[in-house]
Amino acid sequence: MRAAYVDKYPKAAKALLMAVMEAQQWCGEGGKARKSAGDLRQAAGITVRSKTSPIASRQVRLRHRKVVENSPHMMRFWADSASYPYQSHDLWFLTRIFAGQIRGGLRHQVLVAKVNREDLWKEAAGPRVTDIPASKSRGRRPSSTVKVFDPENPRPYLKSLSIKRV
Repeated sequence: MRAAYVDKYPKAAKALLMAVMEAQQWCGEGGKARKSAGDLRQAAGITVRSKTSPIASRQVRLRHRKVVENSPHMMRFWADSASYPYQSHDLWFLTRIFAGQIRGGLRHQVLVAKVNREDLWKEAAGPRVTDIPASKSRGRRPSSTVKVFDPENPRPYLKSLSIKRV
């Protein structure tokens, strides 16, 4: 949500966050992710078998049609603090999206600290959420490209990308 909207309608912003959190918790329970994925596919007119979708199942279909049960790569909606607004996630997105496009150096951390509204998330989560992470960062993590992203030092990750500024 844009800051102007949050400032003008703080109760609505909180209600939206609470609704998203409730939906994430619901999707994270048992087979409900499969049902919600099916409902969304049907509404969008998409024909994909849900049992092969990592979003809808605890199975992940790899190359050569091998199925991996209980894959660590399955979509998480609420578990493992998936909903939490980690500043390190914001920094990773900015680093990937604006790779080489921001002149004057890498100032993503300043921007992230300004726009990340962890306070709103915590307020919407309220007392029902007791497992709030202690850190704003998930630390060094491998990315989908198998390169390690370090939110404390994003420059080496950025330099390792094959796509460079044109």
